[in-house]
Amino acid sequence: MTMTTSQRNSLVQKYLWCIDSVMRQNGSLIRAAHLDQEDVYQSLALRLIRAVELYDPDMENGHSLENYIFMSLRYEMRTCSSARAMYGFRDAPHYLPNAVVAISALEESDPYWETRIAA
Repeated sequence: MTMTTSQRNSLVQKYLWCIDSVMRQNGSLIRAAHLDQEDVYQSLALRLIRAVELYDPDMENGHSLENYIFMSLRYEMRTCSSARAMYGFRDAPHYLPNAVVAISALEESDPYWETRIAA
């Protein structure tokens, strides 16, 4: 489906409410993972734009644009809490528990922590 930028923007504005809905549904995940609300909103907004651009009604087996958008936003919610997104590790595996440790924890557990992180 080919559309102009103004048509795409119009559809994105029409479906912005989907972002708020997905964020409300995943509020406990956002809080538990200590995600910044604005960062999550921005990630979901980018995913919404891509979903509108990539939607092809012929390829979606009868799924409406709205259903496709919700599916895309829910997928993005999962990736927002990944180690890649949370810590900025580009090539990190999807699940990376305890990837970041506070410096104060290093100071308490290892007197040579500065030489270990420099290596």
